Parts: sequence; C-alpha cells; structure tokens
Amino acid sequence: MSGAQFVENFLQALIAGLLTGSIYGLMCVGLSVIFGVMRVINFAHGDFMMLGMYVAYYAFGMLGIHAVFGATLGPYVAALIAGPVIFLAGVLVHRLLIGKVTGMRGSALQSQGHYAQLILTLGLALILQNGGLYLFGSTPVSISTPLASNAWALGPLYGDRIEVFVNQGQTVAAVIAVVVVLAFVMIMSRSRLGKSLRAAADNPEAATYMGIDVAQSHRLAFGFGVAITAIGGGLLASGTSFQPYVGLEYVIVMYAGVVLGGLGSVSGAFLGGLTIGLVQQMSTLFLPNQLQNTAIFVVFLFIVLLRPQGLFGTAMRRT
Repeated sequence: MSGAQFVENFLQALIAGLLTGSIYGLMCVGLSVIFGVMRVINFAHGDFMMLGMYVAYYAFGMLGIHAVFGATLGPYVAALIAGPVIFLAGVLVHRLLIGKVTGMRGSALQSQGHYAQLILTLGLALILQNGGLYLFGSTPVSISTPLASNAWALGPLYGDRIEVFVNQGQTVAAVIAVVVVLAFVMIMSRSRLGKSLRAAADNPEAATYMGIDVAQSHRLAFGFGVAITAIGGGLLASGTSFQPYVGLEYVIVMYAGVVLGGLGSVSGAFLGGLTIGLVQQMSTLFLPNQLQNTAIFVVFLFIVLLRPQGLFGTAMRRT
C-alpha cells in the first residue's frame, strides 16, 4: 500500500469514526443520565434503544412521516419522534417497576437493593427482547433513505492521489446527535428541572429536605435516559438493519463508552462514545471487521488500567 493510499484510508476511517462515534456518544449520554442520577445499572438499556428503532420504523412507514417529509428527511423526523414515545414508556416502567427498588426505597434495602435492581433490569431486558420478537418478528428491517447511499467527495487532495467521501446520511444523523446532546446539556445546566435532577443525584436526602421530589426526579431521569438512547437508535435505523435482539450488540458498547468517559459525566459519556466509534473504525486499518469489538475492549482495558475513573471522571479518594 502506497503512502497516499494509507493516508486516504486513514482519513476515511477518521471521518467514519467521528460520525459513528457521535451517535454512540448520544446513546452513552442516555445511559450516563440514568446511572448518574439514579445509580442504577440498566441492563435493559439496549432494548429501549431497540424499541426506539422500531418506533422510528413504524412512525416512518405507518404514521405518514414518509408522506409528509419524504424519504430524505422523514427517517430523521421519525427518529426524533421515538424520543417522546420512549420517554413516556420509560416513565411508566419506572413508576411500575424500577421505582420499587431505587431511590429512597432502594436505600432502605441497601444490603440487597442493588441485587434487586440488577435482577429487575435483566428480567426487563429479557421481556423486551422476547416481546419484541413476538410483536415484530425476527426478520431484519431498516429505514431506507437516499442519503444513506450518497456521499460528498472531499478532494482530490494532494493532486489527484487522495479523495475522501463523507456519507450524507451519517453526517445528518451525527449533526442531530450533537444537537440533542447540546440541548440536553443546556437543560441540565440552566433549567430548574436540570438543577433538581442534579440535586437528586448529588444528595437525595438533602434534596428531599429542600422540597424536591426525588422519586419524580428519578422517574424523569430514567425517562430522559431511555428517550435519548431511543433517538440514537432511531438514527442508527436509517441504513442499518436491525431485529429485536439488536440491543445486545450495542449495550456493551454503551457501557464501555460511559466507563471510558467517566461514570456520571454527561460530556464524558459523549466523548467516551466518540472514542469508541473512532477506535472501531480505525481498527479496520489493521484488523479484519470481525475484530472491531476486540480492538474496542483492548483500548478499554488499557485506559481503565491507567485511569480507572475514566478519561474525564474524577478520582475518588480512599478514606
């Protein structure tokens, strides 16, 4: 391989990694919100992403989104619609199930509360997977958009030796992902709702004394977390085939991104997901596609060994 060819492949992998990593980062933010506010490890998180993909799929095809917005913009509008739908589903699930073993109730069962949370979310994951299989079937589906098969050409560069292509569909999805993350960061940092969520995360007991409904804050945090990830799933559904067990493929990637970024850090979670996307795509320069996830976890273990609190987390003091 010539030097120009290697540079072209490197730039192509870099761009693909940034675009894919932006969507991974969005999904990681959703998981980070739930853990950061509620301290809950949600094994069903990938399955809420799966539900978001199917909501976007059916909204695009059956609710008239395709007819109103066309095949170009319709898939992304459908992805955004998945957010509010899964938010309501998440709030309902928290009220009926998750809230029974978290928050102040969970602290009363401190010795066994975490086990109850793990078992509950694992059981919820199995229910969503098998329920999805029953409702949607096992045949892979996807949302078709002409942008997924079109690209902008950057170049030729350095004469006619280097030319890089940027997928239009992935670019639009990445821009939407970044906008959603920025909007959520603004809500968390500047709104009264965001301050309540942060207070409930930092010290639930003190927040209760201040008149904050901690249970309601946790319910909203769970709803926001799964909704953000559902939007990410809806964006992935454009040009990517999926089926009811697709969440298993991404939940490990999401957890890796959250840990890399630093537990409880929203911006760190996004950058952690971005790092995962870059590593995944850059690994194709040296490894076959089947070993992409292997490269992710090699880098993951290396960073965790050197910096256990994550790239952007704060080290905990030992007392």
